[in-house]
Amino acid sequence: TAVIGLLYPCMDRHLGEPHKFKREWSSVMRCVAVFVGINHASAKVDFANNIQLSLTLAALSIGLWWTFDRSRSGFGLGIGIAFLATLVSQLLVYNGVYQYTSPDFLYVRSWLPCIFFAGGITMGNIGRQLAM
Repeated sequence: TAVIGLLYPCMDRHLGEPHKFKREWSSVMRCVAVFVGINHASAKVDFANNIQLSLTLAALSIGLWWTFDRSRSGFGLGIGIAFLATLVSQLLVYNGVYQYTSPDFLYVRSWLPCIFFAGGITMGNIGRQLAM
């Protein structure tokens, strides 16, 4: 998490695109609250099937990015973080270190990348605010 938080301001400086959208602590705290809500919804809200849950969480995660970030670097890093974290989770499950009660997509849950994407955006906002 700390590496992700540090990676966002470094990428902003490296690309020469300073992040100027909603740069205050109240926005960061709202982003954290929305992430907690998305995470809670993934565990507690019953959906008809996993595809419906995955699509809903994907829309909420993109909405989180649009509401609190809107940068190309933030979107790219969020996608990259979601891919790498899902890959690591998949390797852990495949090697028997961890297991899901009902995996639905290549040993892991299909909604997991959405949670990792939203978490990456949230940690990036915290890191950007701390870098100021």
